[in-house]
Amino acid sequence: MNFQTQVPTAAVLGPALLIFALFALARRRGNIPGWRGGPLVLRAVAALYAAAVVSITIFPLWIYGGAYRNEAPWTGQIQPIPLLMADISMLPNVVMFVPLGFLLPLFSHRVTRGGTVVVCALASLGIELAQLLQYIALGHGRAVDINDLIANTLGGLLGYAALRTAQGTASTRAVLNKLSRSPSTV
Repeated sequence: MNFQTQVPTAAVLGPALLIFALFALARRRGNIPGWRGGPLVLRAVAALYAAAVVSITIFPLWIYGGAYRNEAPWTGQIQPIPLLMADISMLPNVVMFVPLGFLLPLFSHRVTRGGTVVVCALASLGIELAQLLQYIALGHGRAVDINDLIANTLGGLLGYAALRTAQGTASTRAVLNKLSRSPSTV
């Protein structure tokens, strides 16, 4: 049987964001710490950012079967040699992870530069593995590239540096303290 179908982004991420909003509302009404004011705004921004990243990197999901299924071996989808094909196309991957590097230290004062790099690298690895599994399971997907992992991690590091630079002024630091769960972080 030959078929091809698409799972649209909004069909998955729309309900996921709605569930987050209902969860946040319940936590806010229950006076749970960290779910009012600035920390709630920070969580909402992080949820929207995560949804945007997933919509760019995973969706829409295309499912192919029969003659439409890509029969190329999955090993051909992997680019394991760093910087072999590096060019300006890496820039969107850098930009995509800048917000993650900026947001992470606002959630916890324990997040250091090294911790930011590790979290960004693991998040990027998760995306690349999801794209590979999408190719294997659904017969279609994006290429898995070590350059994406490098660019995403660099973006996270730049976001961390941007946060630390922004903290240099008292007015910006005051705003960031209002957003942060633990104002001593900033």
